[in-house]
Order: sequence, then C-alpha cells, then structure tokens
Amino acid sequence: MAKGYWVGRVTVNDEEGYRRYVQANATAFARYGARFLVRGGQFEAVEGQARPRNVVIEFPDYAAALACYRSPEYAEAMAHRLTAAEADIIVVEGYDGPQPGE
Repeated sequence: MAKGYWVGRVTVNDEEGYRRYVQANATAFARYGARFLVRGGQFEAVEGQARPRNVVIEFPDYAAALACYRSPEYAEAMAHRLTAAEADIIVVEGYDGPQPGE
C-alpha cells in the first residue's frame, strides 16, 4: 500500500506563533503516524517560486494523511499557523510502482 505525504512550503511571519503551531501539531501527528522526512533544512529553488521553509511528512497511507489534516486535533494546531505563517500544503499519495532501470 502506498504511503501518504504532506508537502508544505511555508513563509513564517511570526516565529513565536509558529512555535505554538509546532507544539500543538504533535498531538495530531502522533495519532496519525506522521514521520518528518524534511523539516526546514537547506534548499535551492532550481525552478519556480519557493518559500523559506519546506516540510515533507510521511503517513502510513493516503487516507491517514487526509484524516490527519481534517482532524479536530490538527484544526486546533492550524489555528496557530494561520495567524503566524502563509503556507501551501498538498496531500499526495505515494508511488509504489516500478522505478527507472528496474
């Protein structure tokens, strides 16, 4: 079964408010089996527009990724983010098919 992912690009406008979001989102992420693959870090925008912060979160499957985003626990956390940052977030299903050279 393919995993699910959140891919987020974020511009933080209020560091303290964003810290509150990070603290609050831990409850939802733990409940839905989230695992950070990318959390900030160095990057180079080689095409298109970028935001200063990038995040990729892995979930056991696509349904869990969507359920987490739509959960009351995440809604509480998101209330902090909405006042502290601008974000583009997509939820996407992973790929388990053949890879190049296989």
